Amino acid sequence: MPYYIYRIKPFAQLEQLDELDNFPEASKQAKKLRQQLDLPGTEKVKVIFAEDASQAQDLLCQVRVAGPKGDD
Repeated sequence: MPYYIYRIKPFAQLEQLDELDNFPEASKQAKKLRQQLDLPGTEKVKVIFAEDASQAQDLLCQVRVAGPKGDD
């Protein structure tokens, strides 16, 4: 499964920036893009591991809830 790099804009607007086969490359590319794009505070660049672009977008739109405190 590939790693997808997305630019996340307000109101869950997603823009696929890249697709790579391994995490070290994807992480390096995402860090490079964060510096190059000079993003406003309302936007992010994220790496997501998924079967395809559709699943990646679905995962990025899901609300994640933090676990209870003290679960270290």
